[in-house]
Amino acid sequence: MSKSPGHKQFPDHQVLEKHPKEKFQVRINGNVIAESNDVIEVDEDDCPKRFYFPRSAVKMNLLNRTETTSECPFKGIAHYYSLRLDGKTFGDAVWTYEAPYEEHQGLKDRLAFYDDKVTELKVERAA
Repeated sequence: MSKSPGHKQFPDHQVLEKHPKEKFQVRINGNVIAESNDVIEVDEDDCPKRFYFPRSAVKMNLLNRTETTSECPFKGIAHYYSLRLDGKTFGDAVWTYEAPYEEHQGLKDRLAFYDDKVTELKVERAA
């Protein structure tokens, strides 16, 4: 665990985490993929809001780990999963930080979903 190079280089860049009190769901065409009231909302400058779910709240049997990784200078290295449902695969639709930088340890092993790239996927407050 180390300090993020992004926060050192760009100290004014905001990556804010909060725990909303509401329950959130991830759905694809009405199928609930994840549901939890233990979600971390991340509001980062110049990025859409993201919601990180604990693994225990996600139907992990629908996910397959891919070889894809990316590096965020503020949060760390992200590892990706494809999501398969009803015969359709949504490639690299889910990601996780397994060893985030010190400033974002709360995101460790949680999963976030690309609701802006997979049009069938919705992350929203549960009714």
